[in-house]
Amino acid sequence: MPTPTDSPTPVALALTAIDRLIEHVEKLVLGASVLFLASLLVLHVVARQLFNSGIPGQVELTQFSLIIMTFAGLGYAVRRARHIAMSAFYDQLSGRARKGLLVFICLVSGAVMLFLSWHAWNYVSSIRAVGRTSAALGIALWIPYLIAPIGFALAGIQYWLTAGRNLTSSQLYRSFTELESYNDVPGDKATETGTNQC
Repeated sequence: MPTPTDSPTPVALALTAIDRLIEHVEKLVLGASVLFLASLLVLHVVARQLFNSGIPGQVELTQFSLIIMTFAGLGYAVRRARHIAMSAFYDQLSGRARKGLLVFICLVSGAVMLFLSWHAWNYVSSIRAVGRTSAALGIALWIPYLIAPIGFALAGIQYWLTAGRNLTSSQLYRSFTELESYNDVPGDKATETGTNQC
C-alpha cells in the first residue's frame, strides 16, 4: 500500500482497518477456491486414469468453484483498480474536477453494487425457499450462490472506501490502496518527448 503524504486521520485509520479485514476475507475465499478447483481437477484426472471413473459431481463442483471465484473476485478487482473503466472524459479533467468526478463515480458504482447485492440476496432467498438442489450431488443451490450478494456487497464497500480515501486525502486514488498514476508506454514517440500516456 502506498504511503500517503497526508497525516492519517481517525477516519482514514478506520477505513484502513475495514479495508484490511475485507482483504483478508477476499484472499481466503479466492485462495481456497483456486486450491479446491485445482485439487479437484487433478484428482478427477487421476481417478479416471487409475479407476476408469472420475469423481462424482465433478462438473457441479467445478461450476460452483467458478461462481465463487467470479463473485469473490469483484471486490478484489476494485481493490486493485483492475476493473474496466471508461475514462475518456475523466482523463480530460484535472484538479478538483477530476477528483470530484472520481468520487462521484465511486459513490454511484458502490450504490449500484449494493443494489445488485440486494437483488442477488432476493434471488438466493427465493432459491432457498423453494429448496432447489443440484442434480448430481443434491447440494442446496443457495449455498454456493450466496457468494453473489456477498461479492457485490464487497465490491460496493470497496468503491465507497475509495470515495472515502479521496475525500480524506489530497492525493488522487483509483482504489483505496492504489494511487492514480500513468506509466510511460515504452518505445512510444510521446514518451521520448516526456508526455505521459495511459
